Amino acid sequence: MNPISQSKPFLDVLAGRRQNVPPLWMMRQAGRYLPEYREVRAKAGNFLDLCFTPELAAEVTLQPIRRFAFDAAIIFSDILVIPYALGRNVTFEVGEGPRLEPLDTPEKIGQLAREADFKKLEPVFEALTRVRGALASDVALIGFCGAPWTVATYMVAGRGAPDQAPARLMAYRHPEAFARIVDALVENSVRYLLGQLEAGADALQIFDTWAGVLPTREFERWSIEPTRRIVEGVRKQRPDAKIIGFPRGAGALLPAYVSATGVDAVSIDWAAEPAMIRTQVQSKVAVQGNLDPLALIAGGAALDAAIDDVFANYASGRLIFNLGHGIQPETPIAHVEQMVRRVRGLR
Repeated sequence: MNPISQSKPFLDVLAGRRQNVPPLWMMRQAGRYLPEYREVRAKAGNFLDLCFTPELAAEVTLQPIRRFAFDAAIIFSDILVIPYALGRNVTFEVGEGPRLEPLDTPEKIGQLAREADFKKLEPVFEALTRVRGALASDVALIGFCGAPWTVATYMVAGRGAPDQAPARLMAYRHPEAFARIVDALVENSVRYLLGQLEAGADALQIFDTWAGVLPTREFERWSIEPTRRIVEGVRKQRPDAKIIGFPRGAGALLPAYVSATGVDAVSIDWAAEPAMIRTQVQSKVAVQGNLDPLALIAGGAALDAAIDDVFANYASGRLIFNLGHGIQPETPIAHVEQMVRRVRGLR
């Protein structure tokens, strides 16, 4: 078991200590914008083989750390490994995203396995251990899972869909059946996250990419409550676990999410309203974000101004500098270097 070190700036912020220079990393920082990633991806053959080959997953996790000296690495994996371990067929089509066997009727949902086969996830744990052994002592390692709502949207539709309408309809028409999916994801995500901590992760992030499509009542039921259960389940065995939530698009519902879930920090997207975040969210937990990934693509003066806005809005409190969502594949490496220089004051 890897004890949480207090010498890591990223973890210091999560533990309540603001940093004069905020720690920095990027969601999807191991990805197609890096030529060295594309080389390893081609060698792996397909996306899931890359996720489940520990030496390759560890290598791509470390690539952005070597290039940019970020303050945190996030293990290279995917939010859909839990459905895979639950026996669902999961594939990734180039340029089209994930494909699964859709659970589009209550009868199909009734056949869903309750317990995941964690032997299928052992390569993720091995990759974490490899990365932990290779990281400098001041660099944190992040494990993660998808939030039950977001993962369930892919399981119901079998793919991404506009506003995830198939899952929303299933949740309205057959809430008990939909809750069966969510319950299975909650229980297995707790076990998966605990395994990641055991393997060397310093902190965890729960990605709820599709939280923003939910109305208030459904947000409370399908985003807040399952996340609260995961946080509670992890902390029953690891009371010191540091957990970041990312209910993308939650907007004005973020304060309720923070209060109910017990997370140590929230990631915010680029559309977050700064005054509300400062007074109702950052006053309680650390904030992570929220540079627009398109500003990073634009570069130049526009990028500098966008970085300065993040600092003006949030740097007086606990801040982990990040993007408002994942880095895009077409992002120039030079623009990432520009961001790192400006965030760290090395103009």
